[in-house]
Amino acid sequence: LNSLFQGSQPPFDFYTWPPQAEPESAALSVPTKAVQNISALLNGDKLTWDVPPGEWIIQRLAMVPTGAYNTPAPPDSTGPEVDKMSRELLRVHFDAYVGNLLKRMPAADRKALKHVVVDSYEVGSQNWTEGFGEAFKVHYGYDATPFLPVLSGRIIGSAEQSNRFLWDMRRFVADRIASEYVGGLRDISREHGLRSWQQNYGWDGFSGETLQYGGQVEEISGEFWAGPDHPYGGNVELRDASSAAHIYGLPAVYAEAWTGGPAFSNTPAQLKRRGDWAFCQGVSQMVLHVNIAQPDERRPGISAWFGTEFNRHNTWFNQSKSFFDYLTRSHFMLQQGKYVADVAYFIGEDTPKMSGLQQPVVPGGYSYDFINADVIINRLQMKNGRFTLPDGMSYRLIVIPDGVSMRPETLKKLRDLVAQGGAVWGAPPTKSPSLQNYPACDAEIGRLAAQLWAKCDGVKTQSAAFGKGRVFRGASLVSALQQVRVQPDVVG
Repeated sequence: LNSLFQGSQPPFDFYTWPPQAEPESAALSVPTKAVQNISALLNGDKLTWDVPPGEWIIQRLAMVPTGAYNTPAPPDSTGPEVDKMSRELLRVHFDAYVGNLLKRMPAADRKALKHVVVDSYEVGSQNWTEGFGEAFKVHYGYDATPFLPVLSGRIIGSAEQSNRFLWDMRRFVADRIASEYVGGLRDISREHGLRSWQQNYGWDGFSGETLQYGGQVEEISGEFWAGPDHPYGGNVELRDASSAAHIYGLPAVYAEAWTGGPAFSNTPAQLKRRGDWAFCQGVSQMVLHVNIAQPDERRPGISAWFGTEFNRHNTWFNQSKSFFDYLTRSHFMLQQGKYVADVAYFIGEDTPKMSGLQQPVVPGGYSYDFINADVIINRLQMKNGRFTLPDGMSYRLIVIPDGVSMRPETLKKLRDLVAQGGAVWGAPPTKSPSLQNYPACDAEIGRLAAQLWAKCDGVKTQSAAFGKGRVFRGASLVSALQQVRVQPDVVG
């Protein structure tokens, strides 16, 4: 989890590790039964243990703070980051900060206070919390304790088992961050009549899954920076936000808009071109970044390096009404009805995950979203030949890019949906990434894949019926979309 991408746009597979080779000698691995938990024999700093015969390594594992502090913040508001996997500690933090403010503010004076805002995740990774081991066992059905030496680089059982344990741990961290931190903040905010407004991605150790993370908020935002060639362009962040909004039924897609760039260098015409591109990524509401109050007439006034100067000291500000009117009209129009997309790209189940993979690229004239396992399993159903969500969003084709991970419950739901009339493009998964129910889980993946792709090998046959639906493998996306009778929305 502490492997950090040293750039602005982590690739889709940056946190996907290749399979590890098994050690040349069995002596280089430790059988799971040879790992003993002697925690109960420790009294303070004194260990009393009747050591069995043989050579033993005593390893002490403890939970310590990550050392991450919130930033940027004034000195009086700086402190350790809250535990992202504990709803209880989040409530303590909320009550001491936002709650303290609310106590000192009469209800009649709260009319303008409507949101609790959380910016992009930039505070490093976290891999443990109080009660993590117990909750892990309930969730996966096996005890993590014998596998904890894997965290120090040791092989427990086998390299395959050790890798699968690490996969389960990363997945569980992402699940807990989404439910306890993001979902917890949403629920606690509601108790005070406030709404949570968050960005569902991050750098510097983002440990979540972007779509699941975004699905727990009430209002979601991406971001894009001024200038098409800026390294923080928004290519990942806007699709993260818009896809999460569409698949989880959120009504609007906000964007932290025109962040960064040289101060006072962009004209409304340049901003409009970039803004129109953002609208095409699914954004339906711009949040100007940044508007700093200018209390006096000194120019250029109070400014910051990280935002476009939307304030009265900008030379074109008094002529900008038509630009802002255009944005307002666009917001209104784009928030009517439902977004139209025919293709949903499955992002797999690996974590951390900050982006999806558009492989192959969606053909011209069509649009797409990314979709995750949570939505496939819990929200997706078939209606009139389309994968349909409770709020009305729908897709005709689900694309499974090469190499994405999938557990049996996800593949089973996809098989059932295709049998009911859905269409899937891609190659079959070969195994589960998880240690849960291993090795039976791999046999189940093989059984389900053999059913769904039985008549479609991708070479002799690139398209085959399955139940009321269809499976594609090796065919072009254009061909697949034509065969399921989906025409492009725009023809050039």
